[in-house]
Amino acid sequence: MSAIEPDTKDWTWVLHEPCPECGFVAEAPTRAELGAVVRTNAALWPPLLAAPGAAVRPAPSVWSVLEYACHVRDVHRIFGERVGLMLDQDDPVFANWDQDETAVAERYDRQDPAVVADELVAAAEAVAAAYDAVPADAWERTGRRSNGSEFTVDSLGRYHLHDIVHHAYDVRNAVTGEG
Repeated sequence: MSAIEPDTKDWTWVLHEPCPECGFVAEAPTRAELGAVVRTNAALWPPLLAAPGAAVRPAPSVWSVLEYACHVRDVHRIFGERVGLMLDQDDPVFANWDQDETAVAERYDRQDPAVVADELVAAAEAVAAAYDAVPADAWERTGRRSNGSEFTVDSLGRYHLHDIVHHAYDVRNAVTGEG
């Protein structure tokens, strides 16, 4: 697997400004819609993973559909853990997660697309159910990344949505050659 340039950007700005690439607007979905957006996004992935060439990179420095799907699956898992921590603990600090290191260590490029499709949908359902179950008085509970970025359950959910919406945009561009 050839190297992908690590993403070192701090994407938290998408909570306050529309993303000029994918068009995501953090304020657009209501809290009640977070779970539905996660589920709708998850439904996009199984057909993409079933397509011929899902494991083939469109360019050496661009993830394949399979690699993006592995990442999205893991994003759902990480955000599910973080929401749980925020609901169970006072102002937890989240463990660091190096997405690029994980992609290499877990051999995203060699995973089975059908298995990844099932795992992605299951992880999405779990985190969507977590958002659906957030009590009305818990949306402002806080948590932090080790770099000091602070989130509420609400802002973490919106940050999560941007990640998955943006990767669906990335995959569309990779598959169609747009961008």
